[in-house]
Amino acid sequence: MIYRNQQIITELEGVLGKKKLITKKWDKQPYCRGWRYGSGEALAVALPETLVQIWELLEICLSHNMIIIMQAANTGLTGGSTPFGDDYDRPILIINTSIINNIRLIKNGEQAICFAGSTLFDLENLLEPFSREPHSVIGSTSIGASVVGGVCNNSGGSLVQRGPAFTKMSLFAMINADGKLDLVNELGIKLGENPVDILNNLQNNNYVETDILHSNTLCSDKNYTSIVRDINSNVPARYNSDTRLLYDASGSAGKVAVFAVRLDTYPKPKENSVFYIGANNPDTFQKIRVEILSKFKNLPVSGDYVHRDCYRAAKKYSKDNFIILDKLGTKFLPTLFKLKRKIDFFSKLFPFLGEDTSDKIMQFLSLFWPNHLPHKMEDFNKKFEHHWIIEMSDEGIKEAKIYFKDFFALNEGSYFECNKKEGKKAILHRFTAASAFGRYEILHKNKIGGAFSMDIALPRNRKKWFEVLPKDIDEMIDLKLYYGHLFCHVMHQNYIVKMGVEPEVLKEKLLSYYDSIGADYPAEHNVGHEYQASENLKKFYKKLDPTNSFNPGIGRTSKKKFWK
Repeated sequence: MIYRNQQIITELEGVLGKKKLITKKWDKQPYCRGWRYGSGEALAVALPETLVQIWELLEICLSHNMIIIMQAANTGLTGGSTPFGDDYDRPILIINTSIINNIRLIKNGEQAICFAGSTLFDLENLLEPFSREPHSVIGSTSIGASVVGGVCNNSGGSLVQRGPAFTKMSLFAMINADGKLDLVNELGIKLGENPVDILNNLQNNNYVETDILHSNTLCSDKNYTSIVRDINSNVPARYNSDTRLLYDASGSAGKVAVFAVRLDTYPKPKENSVFYIGANNPDTFQKIRVEILSKFKNLPVSGDYVHRDCYRAAKKYSKDNFIILDKLGTKFLPTLFKLKRKIDFFSKLFPFLGEDTSDKIMQFLSLFWPNHLPHKMEDFNKKFEHHWIIEMSDEGIKEAKIYFKDFFALNEGSYFECNKKEGKKAILHRFTAASAFGRYEILHKNKIGGAFSMDIALPRNRKKWFEVLPKDIDEMIDLKLYYGHLFCHVMHQNYIVKMGVEPEVLKEKLLSYYDSIGADYPAEHNVGHEYQASENLKKFYKKLDPTNSFNPGIGRTSKKKFWK
């Protein structure tokens, strides 16, 4: 086995050189461990610099019966781009594509060709002169997430008008039922016939304008606005196993090797305004949701919910993230995440430092910074249990002003229109709430039974959107931190488990409860290794990867060759 592994490494080095093939255990760790969930070992980590190198690596893996895990930014929350456990039946190669970050704009910026390692952050900056923006503009953008990763996971969709990341135009490699490697060019660009020519021509821009085909093939989810407006449907607006959005690279979850995708971009609003809404009765928000989705001419840009407990947790445990983003901007955050990982991996070498050293340092330093939240938000925190941050644009701003003034003259709750500074801080506070959960778990790990997050999509017609759990489940939980995208009914439920409670037992009870209310899960984070894949997803994965060579075990499926 040792001899065989050395032979494989020699062949891989022949493609990449020694510097771009990582074989030392310590150096592999950032690539073998999920951002928040899951870890495992790999024979090596490859860092290709060209699309052709990826192809050559795939050929070597195929010849040696290896497992291939495609990886870009590795910012996923469910461990879907790393190994998971030690029960694989073949050696694993992780192919990290982050170096291959080319982006080409076409149609005057209306579409983008994004290579395997390109990030949403870079795409956002590239589109700025065109007054356009990518599918996602906060959250995934800020942490350096890749464009292709979003497409492969049908992820994102906090923006009410856009839905999940989706395209039918991509360039990818798959392993067919005969065990042969096929290159599928659905990119809509004439690039040649054989794989090496196609990949070289794309990377080196060896094509002219007339080679780019313009058709009606979908490069985004054109139907989403009508779907989210259908408030009477008993099906969620968006969820990962939606068969509408499973096509080639889209929803593939690493079951193919994606070289590039072609995506629509979106006009940037001329003007934005944020409305901050508070209420103590969740029915108030339900009424607003129904009326805006069914009656407004202009849909909101976004509408993110935060429960008061989550608001307060974020204020305390995400303060450092908030300050960094507020003062330095999102450009610094990917660098910060890389630094954080290095500190934590280094600290493991010294037991006296303990784990999660970076979090403990940042939490301590944040104590010396004054309150960072606007007075109006703090006042609403005292008055109201439920908070909703609704952003409107252009003509929708006037529409919202009239509506909220009339609505709260007759209903419980209140609102205020944020100035630019307040609006920025309100949205930022909601975004950083996601990190509060992880920080709380780290700092209280000796006092709790565990912690986990659930990503669920409620039916569009469900009136009781705020979670009230059965008593036997509720008494197992110490703290609940709720936030989500209320217009599309996608909720992120974070649970701190009581000491003595087995988290997996609680999770199964929760999943059964979600099933009973018609919810679907996961909603936007994909199955990774955390969730059981639906039958729809399993069929799709097996169609894409009949030999089970790409990312086996995803969605808690078989890790064995041929799905045995």
